[in-house]
Amino acid sequence: MSRHVLPALRELNALSDSDFARTAAPLFEGAPRFLSRLAGARPFASLPRMFRAAREIARGIPPDEQVELLNAHPRIGADPAAISAMSYSEQGYDRAPDQAAAEVARELHELNEAYEARFGFRYVVFVAGRPRSDIVPMLEAALEAARSEELTRGLDDVISIAEERSRRLSA
Repeated sequence: MSRHVLPALRELNALSDSDFARTAAPLFEGAPRFLSRLAGARPFASLPRMFRAAREIARGIPPDEQVELLNAHPRIGADPAAISAMSYSEQGYDRAPDQAAAEVARELHELNEAYEARFGFRYVVFVAGRPRSDIVPMLEAALEAARSEELTRGLDDVISIAEERSRRLSA
């Protein structure tokens, strides 16, 4: 698999809207309507400003587009064969599983089901290299939060994930 490289900001700013959306898609796992809005917010003076704009856009788009942006990301603990290469690494599938991996996978599956039934969107969290077992109590706590709090937290984490990915993919 070839490594995706994010072009320099000046090149991103110069792309057509559709090429920008295609190029930036790996940062956000897709979400075409969000990417179209982000493309339309260019030019960006810096990557931090691009992500500041992305956060503002994510918080301000209609609820169905917010859900689309969250649901573009795979579930924590999703089948490793069904997720992007970036998510594969972020979720730790490239590291040796711990002894309780099967139990954690079962818990995550059940918690994801409960979360999605309660809130109507996928649980997204900036994993930042933490083992999946550390996510279980975070997901349990999230189930006690208000929907609006979880929506905002999840959208903020989508942008944090994209920022980290941009650092790894920058040319």
